[in-house]
Amino acid sequence: MTALRRVTRQASVQLAPNPGPMTLDGTNSYVLQDGSGPAVVVDPGPEDAGHLAALASVHPALILITHRHVDHTEGSETLHRLTGAPVRAADPEFCYGAEPLRGGERITVGELVIGVVATPGHTADSVCFHLAGDGPSGSVLTGDSVLGRGTTVIGIPDGTLGEYLASLRALIALGPCRVLPAHGPDLPDLAAVCGSYLTHREERLDQVRAALSTLGSDAAGALVSAVTDAVYPDVDPGVRIAAEHSVAAQLAYLRSAR
Repeated sequence: MTALRRVTRQASVQLAPNPGPMTLDGTNSYVLQDGSGPAVVVDPGPEDAGHLAALASVHPALILITHRHVDHTEGSETLHRLTGAPVRAADPEFCYGAEPLRGGERITVGELVIGVVATPGHTADSVCFHLAGDGPSGSVLTGDSVLGRGTTVIGIPDGTLGEYLASLRALIALGPCRVLPAHGPDLPDLAAVCGSYLTHREERLDQVRAALSTLGSDAAGALVSAVTDAVYPDVDPGVRIAAEHSVAAQLAYLRSAR
């Protein structure tokens, strides 16, 4: 188990022991704290006793969830039981002893002020957490909406590409914040990263359009695999399903834009 590592003035990270093709090095569980004030844990991660004990040792006053996927939420109930801290998520199913999160609300815990930014697309319930007072440009905990490396999977049908593109534009509006992703290393400039993400998505859409012109329009309904072969010819088998999800999301987006 790795040690708690400070990343910014208000945020430290504990890397969970769950590396894999979809989780990269593992889930980044964050501890937010301003000085000696009360702590907030974001994304407790897997049901791992050592990892959760380390998070419990900071005596969090609140636990927050970026989205419902198991690599972020599995340990939530246990950490709630260990600490008594309420758990808040956008999806009520993952809340314990507290109300669901609402996009646009501001959460104050001691001197910490956390803005909740609704960012659907990866999943319908995805949110990011904006720490405007964390250093000169602030920071944003982006969950899986922005990763430390690679690109985000659109979890169709729960997430949609149209929503995701709108979420990227909403994040760009926050400016050059430090990016604190749920997987991979932190990054220096949220607006720049999201701009690159938008460019990448437009390039992929052009590739899908080109594949459809060769394969025929029936591909949108039945040949997701064939389009994936054309657009992601060298994809690692371990993330093939993620590529197919992305293609399905791109095809749905193109159909809706007709």
